[in-house]
Amino acid sequence: MPARLIDALATTAPLAELFSDRSVLQAMLEFEAALAQAEAKAGVIPRPAAKVIADAARAGGFDISALAYDTFRAGTPGIPISKALAEAVRKADKSAASFVHWGATSQDVADTALALLLKRALPILRKDLARIEGALQMLSEDHKNTVMLGRTLLQPAPPITLGLKAAGWFAGVRRGREALEAAFADALVIQFGGASGTLASLGKYGPAVARALAEELGLQPAVPWHTQRDRLARLVCSCGVLVGTLGKLARDISLLMQNEVAEAEEPGGAGRGGSSTMPHKRNPIACSLTLAAAARAPGQVAAFLAAMIQEHERGVGGWQSEWPIVASVVQATGVAAESMAEVAEGLSVDAKRMLANLEATQGAVFAERAAMLLASRIGRPAAHQLIEKAARESARSGRHLAEVLAKLPEVTKHLPPAMLRDLELPERYLGSAEEFRAAQLLPAKNRKRRK
Repeated sequence: MPARLIDALATTAPLAELFSDRSVLQAMLEFEAALAQAEAKAGVIPRPAAKVIADAARAGGFDISALAYDTFRAGTPGIPISKALAEAVRKADKSAASFVHWGATSQDVADTALALLLKRALPILRKDLARIEGALQMLSEDHKNTVMLGRTLLQPAPPITLGLKAAGWFAGVRRGREALEAAFADALVIQFGGASGTLASLGKYGPAVARALAEELGLQPAVPWHTQRDRLARLVCSCGVLVGTLGKLARDISLLMQNEVAEAEEPGGAGRGGSSTMPHKRNPIACSLTLAAAARAPGQVAAFLAAMIQEHERGVGGWQSEWPIVASVVQATGVAAESMAEVAEGLSVDAKRMLANLEATQGAVFAERAAMLLASRIGRPAAHQLIEKAARESARSGRHLAEVLAKLPEVTKHLPPAMLRDLELPERYLGSAEEFRAAQLLPAKNRKRRK
């Protein structure tokens, strides 16, 4: 894993490689090579010069440590990299060296390189998100009749099904993924504006070179956007929302894994979930990594939004702050997606424990049902007061709520014994759970039709 030890819990192997020094440098060199090729096609620079530049644009031939130092001195990577590339080209063809970085500005290099990196990040994220969606959809179908406690404010509430809960998880992830895909599509554009965003140095050839550059790199063409950061902001915000959604999934599952709940368990394995001191432990490690990512992401999103206010045609400080923020947010999204894909695909469910936990409430979670049945006969305020009193007696005596109610004449006068016997059957009080579950799994075209 090409990540620093301090970043080991904040990224994945593919994303650590993508945002490694060598990969970032290569993306910037690809911009310079593609620019030369595009300008040669437009007749702006000689074709032989473009070939020499492209041949020299290989990250392995550069001193990355020196470039990092020079970037700190210059305030931008574009200046030292274009100089280093020109020097490498000069060794092969002195005349070609003068055409390196022709008509571009340093921010063109950095922004377009970032777009290239983001383009390569998308399939990595998409793969893990597809795994999550597939696993959660299957979980929902498999457990559409598995009854469990609803929980509100961390307290027992009327029953739901695990299928409904999983469908909610699924729908949230799908919405987040769809928004993320749209944000990526909007952000994968070139940056090419030259000094002030007019490409004046290229004369009449500016737009043609820009279109050819986009084609060379497989990005969308765009007019210069040096200080208009809204596309990237939407991408960063979409990442933040999706990480939050995955964090909600991780929070729910980690709570279900508590020993006193024990209704579900994320997969373990060698080196996964153990404790350095307590051999019995099965810790929610994948959920922990996701929750850690969800804790970091909001601050990173806020930092990017704060940096959007950039001055005139080139910002002072705002643009320079963005690279580490974007890289960190994308990697947080990646570590959350990969972690929850592992959890969703390997989640163990204890349906018997779910039912036992429901029964352990002694029918208290059916107090709403009892109150609604009685309210239709004696009115809601009186029914609520009566059931509240019965619930307290149930908790005090250790008897089930239905048993307590069956001893109260003011209840049995209105509710027949058969109704009280069925009061605590969870499958009789699931309302529209199945309809709501199925609706959240509908494909996009059906969802639009229902609207």
